[in-house]
Amino acid sequence: MGMVHQRRKWYQIQWFADEDTKEDRRLILKLDLLIVPYAFLAYWAKYIDQSNINNAYVSGLSDDLGFYGNELVHLQTIYTVGAVIGQIPFAYLFTRFPMFWLIPFLDIMWGVFTLLQYRVTSYSELMAYRFMVGAWYRGDEIARRGGCFYVGLTLGTLTASLIQAGTSARLHNVHGLAGWRWMYIICAIITIPIGILGYFILPGTPDRPNKLVLSAEDVQRSQARLARHGHDTQNNNSNKTSKAQVVTTLFHVLRNWRFWALLLLNIFFWNGSVNTSMGGYLLWLKSLGRFETSRLNELGAVSPALGIFYTLFVCFASDLVLGPAWAITMAHVWNIIGLVVLVVWDVPEAALWFAFLTTYSAVAMSSVLYGWVNTLLRYSAVERSVTLVAINLIAQSTTAWTPLLVFKTVEAPRFLKGYSFVLANAICLIALAHGIRYWTRADSREAEGLREERDGEDVETGVRVVVGKE
Repeated sequence: MGMVHQRRKWYQIQWFADEDTKEDRRLILKLDLLIVPYAFLAYWAKYIDQSNINNAYVSGLSDDLGFYGNELVHLQTIYTVGAVIGQIPFAYLFTRFPMFWLIPFLDIMWGVFTLLQYRVTSYSELMAYRFMVGAWYRGDEIARRGGCFYVGLTLGTLTASLIQAGTSARLHNVHGLAGWRWMYIICAIITIPIGILGYFILPGTPDRPNKLVLSAEDVQRSQARLARHGHDTQNNNSNKTSKAQVVTTLFHVLRNWRFWALLLLNIFFWNGSVNTSMGGYLLWLKSLGRFETSRLNELGAVSPALGIFYTLFVCFASDLVLGPAWAITMAHVWNIIGLVVLVVWDVPEAALWFAFLTTYSAVAMSSVLYGWVNTLLRYSAVERSVTLVAINLIAQSTTAWTPLLVFKTVEAPRFLKGYSFVLANAICLIALAHGIRYWTRADSREAEGLREERDGEDVETGVRVVVGKE
């Protein structure tokens, strides 16, 4: 008879596993204090630097550089192109160099290229810097950071608005620089020290630990804990993997229906939330023509501020009450309500305010989705890794061209095609999430039935043996 697990109440939040010893919990807490704050700060700075192009655009950049066509959507797209292409070499580098060296280096270079954007004098120069900035972060980082880290996305977008509001009000024309140029300087001043800090606090990985913060006992205990749960803590095999093993792994991944379902789910997610980075809310505020630049950017912080609440609420609801499929549903039903209003558009202004304030519910379930991928593929670390990288690379690459078709800057702030496209993806996301939930439950029931049938045969065989002896 299998072990019966008592179902926990929704309010019984457990930080450690029951089998963790006192020493294990001390180690886990130490790792949490080293990794979580740095990852949050890095993610926060990343989204300040990524989203500030929208704030700069409505704060004078478009006028100073003569942007009157689709330059904004082109700049947003070239970042995505850099991000997608950059995943290829850095996926290789992450297996060859210690994490506590490579990640801070990427963060510092991110800050350098952000700084260089302050002095741009032309569209082509800004495009080049946006491409290089996009190349410094891997698409599968989000999957390993969780809901706490993902708050950095909305907080970073919020902070970019507040920084631009401050620079427009207080630094415009100081030393002959426009307020939007000062924003890039301040963003770099924030980002570069965070990268330097990483050299001193990131613990690295069990096979390449940072000995400044982890003792030999910490490393041994970490390796032992991971080994008990079936994790390979050594990177020695990375160079010895045969071509046959690679082909076999890819074959198993590609013939698994879960890979294709999760890939499509992720494509719907990326395109069902692409409007969060298109600057539609800021462009609409500017089109009203009644806000000073600083006030416009202050108001631009309201929507991502609500996104912080959406993210925490959805993530906790998923873990404690709803589960992944229903948490995705809750987040995107709220998103769909706002999108329907934006598609209709000819509504009272108050309704448009409401619609734009629902925008960041679209990304609130990101860590839920990637946590679900980890759970569904927990039986194979290799297949899980390949799937996470592949679905992010392919899904993100689709957003390199879809905005060019449906979010043309000249159509702002209406974006009828854009909001209709996002609405369709959000609906498909919900439908597919419940389809995956149904199919995985059917697989589980089938596997459980086979296991019970096999156990029954074992019991029957045992009875026959006993009778024969009598």
